[in-house]
Amino acid sequence: MKFTIENIKAAHQKVKSGADFPQYIQDIKDLGVSHYTAYVADGNTEYFNADNQSVHTGSKYDLLTISHDVDLDTFKARLKLHQQGGTDYITFCNDCAANGIVGWRINLAEMKCTYFDQKGEDILVEHIPG
Repeated sequence: MKFTIENIKAAHQKVKSGADFPQYIQDIKDLGVSHYTAYVADGNTEYFNADNQSVHTGSKYDLLTISHDVDLDTFKARLKLHQQGGTDYITFCNDCAANGIVGWRINLAEMKCTYFDQKGEDILVEHIPG
């Protein structure tokens, strides 16, 4: 495996808001990450290479309670604010939890981010600007 959690954390240190996300994606793609899944409840993120080998971060913060009800309109508004640099990561994670988003899957080959709910169903798919 070409990348380590330390490499990924170093790339993530440069991210101050959602506005920095496209550069972060390019940086970890260059490390050899093919896809990853981030879980809102505790911040654990699992990163995979093309051979499906993975490393994960473990919990990053105290457990958040995920709403059983998805509020897509509110989530989209909060996501847009985050992408424009208006909120930090933990605020965004709290927004996800409050609006029923369990996590997101990033596919670096397709440059897509898929947000999903408690049933594992896709709620919103976005193209990542590259």
